[in-house]
Amino acid sequence: MLQAMNTLALDNYRLLGRSGLRISPLALGGMTFGTDWGWGADDQESRRIFDTYLDRGGNFIDTANFYTNGTSERLIGQFAKDRRDRIVIATKYTLTMRPGDPNSGGNHRKSMVRSVEASLERLQTDYIDLLYMHAWDGVTPAEEVLRAMDDLVRSGKVLYVGISDTPAWQVARMQAIADLRGWSPLVALQIEYSLAQRTVERELTPMAKEMGLGVVPFFALASGVLTGKYTKADLDHGGGSAGAEGTRKNVAAANGVLTARNLEIAEVVKSVAAEMGKTPAQVALAWTLLNPAVAAPIVGVRTLKQLEDNLGALDVVWTDAHRARLDAASSIELGFPHDFLASPMSRQVIFGGTKVARLP
Repeated sequence: MLQAMNTLALDNYRLLGRSGLRISPLALGGMTFGTDWGWGADDQESRRIFDTYLDRGGNFIDTANFYTNGTSERLIGQFAKDRRDRIVIATKYTLTMRPGDPNSGGNHRKSMVRSVEASLERLQTDYIDLLYMHAWDGVTPAEEVLRAMDDLVRSGKVLYVGISDTPAWQVARMQAIADLRGWSPLVALQIEYSLAQRTVERELTPMAKEMGLGVVPFFALASGVLTGKYTKADLDHGGGSAGAEGTRKNVAAANGVLTARNLEIAEVVKSVAAEMGKTPAQVALAWTLLNPAVAAPIVGVRTLKQLEDNLGALDVVWTDAHRARLDAASSIELGFPHDFLASPMSRQVIFGGTKVARLP
């Protein structure tokens, strides 16, 4: 059976989480804008990528204060200057910009406010459409984060808020606090999600769907592993790099995605893509959009050619057989309590043999 995707172009906009904000089904990632880390696109190529994405109808740009040491935000600010209001710009705070200064990073109010002020200057704008807390620091009280975010929204410097790289229980707790206190709710959850990283299906993606956060996946191509660019010979990477600098291979190794298992998944992706007449990147990106919790995976490219290829993900038409093969190759165990509650014994003692379906 053929299954066409509902979104076939960048200008088939969708809502972000529980908000009324319209975004494209693929977000353009800005982490590759700038050569500061040794592997990004230079200013001219970044501009070509940016302009092409917008010309095709795209409107959702993702960056962070930390990306390419601030160059990403500066370039996006330059590129967006004459058409700022038609673009949804998302950026992040948390990661330190001044190592050695204990308050230049983290999730606390001082870090958030100063980071936003600096991002506004680099982006050459007076408001940020979506501000993410970049990563849970484990020490800042959730109430401090939420109240500071709400203050920024009330000031008009930030329009919407989201969260990234945080345990599901903490996100759910924070959303409940925001709701009960009338503070600005979290509308987006940015997490790693791909055929090579499906552990988020245990708690994070179902939590996001239930709590009204649109999922914005990063590393949907597993740092390039799912495109088939690496082989078993690349597994001898010497441990990679501890950070974002170096080469793309270093990044893949440091992130733990350059593994024998993921190379096997990549082979299945290549095989399915060949049968569908698509590229592996298109198939892997399109697969993330099959999850109803996903709002827009992030496309991170270094060349215009890569962008053109990635946009083809919106044209993928699925068959049940192809979906089943990818699921079999990449499936994970959900673990307790999910597997236990789905067992025939549990269903029997809970429902007594009657059939009960959840409302959509």
